[in-house]
Parts: sequence; C-alpha cells; structure tokens
Amino acid sequence: MISRFGCALGLIAAVGAARAAAQQADSSLLTLARIYASHEFDTQGFGPARWVDGGAGYTTLEPAADGRGAEIVRYDTERGTRAVLVPAARLVPPGAPAPIEVEDYAWSPDQKRVLVFTNTQRVWRLNTRGDYWVLDLPTGRLRKLGGPDAKPSTLMFAKFSPDGGRVGYVRENNLYVEDLATGAVTPLTTDGSRTLINGTFDWVYEEELMNFYADGWRWSPDGRSIAYWQLNADSVRDFLLIDNVDSLYSFTVPVQYPKAGRSNSAARVGVVSAAGGPTTWVRLEGDPRNHYIARMDWAAGNDQLALQRLNRLQNTDEVLLADVRTGSPRPVLVERDSAWVDVVNGMTWLDGGKSFTWVSERDGWRHVYQVSRDGGSVRLLTPGSFDVDSVSAVDEKHGWLYYIASPENPAQRYLFRARLDGRGAPERLSPATQPGTHQYDISPDRRYALHTWSRMDTPPVVDIVRLPSHRTVRTLVDNAALRSRLSRLRHGKLEFRTLDLPDGARTPAWIMAPAGLDSTRRYPLVMYVYGGPGTQTVLDRWLGVPHYLFHLYLTQQGFGVASVDNRGTPAPLGRAWRKAIYRRLGVLEADEQAAAARALGRLPWVDSTRIGIWGWSNGGFLSLNGIFRYPGVYRSAVAVAPVTQWALYDNVYTERYNGLPDENRAGYLEGSPLTHAAGLAGDLLVIHGSGDDNVHFQNTELLINALVAANKPFSMMEYPNRTHALRGGLTRLHLFETIARFFGERLAGEPPRASETRALH
Repeated sequence: MISRFGCALGLIAAVGAARAAAQQADSSLLTLARIYASHEFDTQGFGPARWVDGGAGYTTLEPAADGRGAEIVRYDTERGTRAVLVPAARLVPPGAPAPIEVEDYAWSPDQKRVLVFTNTQRVWRLNTRGDYWVLDLPTGRLRKLGGPDAKPSTLMFAKFSPDGGRVGYVRENNLYVEDLATGAVTPLTTDGSRTLINGTFDWVYEEELMNFYADGWRWSPDGRSIAYWQLNADSVRDFLLIDNVDSLYSFTVPVQYPKAGRSNSAARVGVVSAAGGPTTWVRLEGDPRNHYIARMDWAAGNDQLALQRLNRLQNTDEVLLADVRTGSPRPVLVERDSAWVDVVNGMTWLDGGKSFTWVSERDGWRHVYQVSRDGGSVRLLTPGSFDVDSVSAVDEKHGWLYYIASPENPAQRYLFRARLDGRGAPERLSPATQPGTHQYDISPDRRYALHTWSRMDTPPVVDIVRLPSHRTVRTLVDNAALRSRLSRLRHGKLEFRTLDLPDGARTPAWIMAPAGLDSTRRYPLVMYVYGGPGTQTVLDRWLGVPHYLFHLYLTQQGFGVASVDNRGTPAPLGRAWRKAIYRRLGVLEADEQAAAARALGRLPWVDSTRIGIWGWSNGGFLSLNGIFRYPGVYRSAVAVAPVTQWALYDNVYTERYNGLPDENRAGYLEGSPLTHAAGLAGDLLVIHGSGDDNVHFQNTELLINALVAANKPFSMMEYPNRTHALRGGLTRLHLFETIARFFGERLAGEPPRASETRALH
C-alpha cells in the first residue's frame, strides 16, 4: 500500500511534469529558462544621451547601418531631425580591423572633440577602468590617451578641461593631465600606490559614500587647477577571498575592507596646479581616520572648495568652504541628527555664488532649503508634510525648483516644481493619467526633459516632453514588443495597498495573487523582503527580470507573492519612519515583517500555515531573522548572500545605522541571526558566493557553525568565486531554479484531496 506521503510526493512530481510539458506548449506560461537564459524579455534602452547646445539637441549612440560598431548621432530636440556626428568608420584605430566599442562618451565644451571610453574592466562593483580615445572632429584624428607607457585598461575618470584642450585622468592611483595638441603627459601626483590612493577611492568609500562611482577629482572652473581626494589606506586590513577553482593550488585575493569598529583610510583633499607642482592640502582638525570627506567640489568659482565632512558616527555633516591658496577651511553649516544624517548630493549655487541649495530632514521631512554662503540664512523652499525624493533641476532665471516627490503614494514618484521665492503652492507636472514612477533628465535650458515612465508590470516608455506643460514632443522608446509579450502571460491580480499593523504602524505592500486563482482553495504565499535602509521593494516601477518576472513565474506555479516595506526602509514617509531602526538593525524590521505576514495570512486565498520568505543581502539577513524568531509564522526561508552579524560588515554602512560595536553590543547581538539560530523550526536554504567581496562568505560560515551547534538541519548552495551579484554564465538561471525548486518542494506541497488520493491508489 502506498503511504499518504508517497501519494503527495507522487502527485507533486506528476503535477510538476504536467506543468513543464504545458509550459513548452503554452507561451502564456513562463519558464525560468525564458527569463534567465534568453533575451525574450530584454528591455529596450536608450542612450547614453547627452544634451547639446543648451537643450536644442541631444546626442545618443546607435548601431551603424552595416552592423559594425556604433555611431554618435545628434537629434534636434523639437523637430527630431537626425545627423550623424561620428560615424563608426571614424572610430577605427590605425591598423585595427574594426571600430572601437563605445561604452560611454563625453563631449568637449565646444563639442569639437569627443572622448570615448572602451575596453572597460570592473573595479569593485562597476567598470570604471579602461581605455580612453579622443576624436578631433574637424581633423578626424583619433588618438588613444595615456602616453606610450600606459598599460591597457588602466585609465579612470578621464574628463576634458573647461577649455577642451586637455584631458585629466587617473592611472594606477595617480593623477595626470594630457595636452591634446602636443600629447605631453604631466603627472600631478607620483606617490600613488595600493595604499596611497589619489583621485579615486578604496572599497568602502566607493561602496558606501560615493554612490558606486568613485570619481575622486574635479577641474576648477578656469581649468588652471585640480582638486582631488587622497586616501591613505595603510591601516585598513585586507580581507582575504579564497580562490579554490582557478588554479591547482588555492590562492587568496586581498580586498581592503574595514569592518565595523576597525580603522579607516585617512582622507584628505588638496588642490594642485594643472601644470604640475606641489599640492595645497585643506587643513582639517581631528583624526582623519575617524571622519569622512563625503563630498567635495568647487564653490561657484576658482578660489574655494565646498566640502561635506562627516564624523565617524555620521550623525553630523559639516559644510566647509576651504581657501585653495592657504588650505584654511571655514564652517558654513552643520547638519545634526540623533540617528544619522544623509549626505547631500548636488548643491546648486544661486545668486552668483551667494547661496546654495541644501537638503535636510530638520523639520521631520526631507526638504530643500536655500542657504546663504556664510550660513547665516537658511530658508525652506518646499514646505509641507511630505518628503522630497531628489532635486531634478534649478531654473534660477525663471525662479523654479524642480524636484521628485510623491506625497500621497510612497511607491510612486512624480515631478513637481516650486517657486524659489516661496510663493504659491507646488505644482505637479507629471500627468495624473500616468500613475507609477517618473524619471527626468532635464535640459540645461529647462525647456525639455528626457522622460522615463514605468510601472511594476509595465516596461519603460521614454519620450521627450516640454516643460512645464509636460506635452510629449516625441516618443523615443515604447517597448511595445515587450509589452505585447507581457500581455500574453498568464497572471493574477497585482495590488498595491497599505497594511495596518497591531502597534498602529502602516506599511506599504504589493501583493501578486496566484494566476488562475480558485476562490475555493488556499495557496502558499512567498514574501520577498529587503527591509533595510538602502532600498525599497514596494515600488511601482519596472524592475523587470530579477523581480517582477521571477515573482510572476511563482504565481503561475501556484504561489501568491507579496512584499512589504517595514519602517527603516527609505520610503518617503518622513524622518521618524526611516530612522526608527537606529542601533537595532534586524529587530523592528523582523517584527514588522512578521506582523505583515500574519496580516497577509488572513487574506481569504492565503494558507497561513504555508508562508515562506526570501531575500538577498539585507533581505537574506531578515529572512534568517524571520524564520529563526517567528517559526510559527514562516514555514520556509531562502537567504541569499545574507549578513549574519553586523560586526562582519563594513564600518561606514554599519556604524551609520547601528553605531560602534563597542558602544552598542546589545544592539549588535539582538539583531544578529546567529543569536537566534536555535529557533529554526522550518525549512531553510542558504545561498552564497564564495567570492563575495561585499557580504563575505564568512557570514554564512559562521551561520553554519551556529546551526550545527544547535543541531538544526538546513540546505545550502555555494557558488564558487561568484560575487555578491551571483552572475556569470548560467549562474542566475541555476540560482532561481534552486530557489523555485526549494519553495516548490518545501512550501507548495499540500495533502491531496480525497478524490485525488483514491485515484492514486
């Protein structure tokens, strides 16, 4: 006689085989191979685009007509007329068989030269190292930068001088200026090494302070000087990544990585003549290893630099103006918070340099202010009980501030404008007929914008709009073919809503119901979580393959899927919302995710005994905390590349949100999954890449020890040498097949109905 367990397994196998066969024949059903091993659902992009002639035109890259290389073309913004400025044939180096591959480009100020970035290599997260070529349009001369001694793919952050006659760049941690007329290369620094870093940054500065782009130098407006960061990383310990697969004998890959509470690089900023010579350093008081120079730029002229300097705890941001001749700094503004402060991107100078824009949460909401150059006057420009997401542009000539916000719906984003003089109410420019997320690249003359609109289930539409009317000039990308393919896929209802939690908190959520929902049945639910201060998951925005399509696939497999933004995520819901997690990372977030899971479990189609949770990085951290601390809520969990103890993570991020380990031992212990591993009662799958330079594999190894010590069974998948992104070859396909199979085996199975049991017997 066959056991009930055997019947259930047989039924699952039979249903799985039937589904696989149906998917081969039915294009309305997704397969993971369609998502991760084909280009069927690729999004059509646009660009990189550059405004030219103040906004009268723009340039972009397009494939050459013969399929060999790319060409740079110019479009008239209003009329749409097209002209090829740089044919691919002009980008063929002497003796080369084909044009160089254009990965990025930049125009000289007079638009007579173009700088082309190619042959790029990854540095930490992004491809910021490569080769640069300059094409002189009047003469047709194409020349590679770096001089005869430059090795391939060693130049970084090349930029034209303001007069267009020179290019500055970083090579092997030193700064250089190259004269385009003579080819002469002038070294501005010569002391660069692995631990003395000029014009760029170490791992943690790039990752946590520079928005993943480590361009560490600036031309002065007159082109006579260059300001730059220098980092001394000699006291930063190396974390050793172990490579067991690329050689007969294993070897280590060292990464400069300051863990929480450990020593930082010492940062300073200096100014050097673009013709070479000594550097004048800004003289800052205090230990440079316990402060961060988070932003630096020229202060509306050639005489002063504007710096933002953070203390070690990052709860004080000091704006300083530094004299470039003497290096003497003068405090202008100090921003403080009892939790942490956020660095301000893009201070815009007004009134000929007499004032600047500033973003602050000082009244409980993120708003834009106008601050006088001496700091004596601070005036609010965007009053109201809402958050400004970001500043898009300032039109000082006509008196307007353009910004992104969403006062009514934290999952969406819209363009607004407000008067710089504070008069009148803000005006929403994004149309009410397009709910979702709007992004803008506004032209220098503020007359036009490259506008991108999308929704969670709707791929981007890119068009040119006039401002302020928002009337469409021309659609550039409509992704109509992709939209058509998506419309043919089987799907259930997608709903954005707010969940009311028992303690009175209200959390944004989205819910994807199973495809073909049968109201007489109850379905398993998978919760997708991130939950940390760096990222929202409840966004009405196209994120495509890694999020929407995988979760749509799960709904076709008989799951519901939901995601919730707990307090502590960067939703535009006010300062108190975002900073409620301070010094207790992993505690409040896990509590609110569990409360949300209970609320979702009361939906009429959800089986509250079959709820799973999965997430990546911080989401893996919360998936572990969820299943360890709330075994009655979650039956299964998948933790991808999880943090398991914040003392193992980098100091800039961790100390910003959790304080110093020696001063907050209780907070570090309480929030750590290692502390709660003995609570595991469900099914757990842990996935990690051994080459992860961000969340080290060490996190998972300590988790394994904790689970073994508690005698808890679990499943695990290691991807050798894969980074935090877990990419390469078919890695993503294998990864998501592993996750889907785990949930299918551990969460989807339910006892067969009586009629099905009899049939199997």
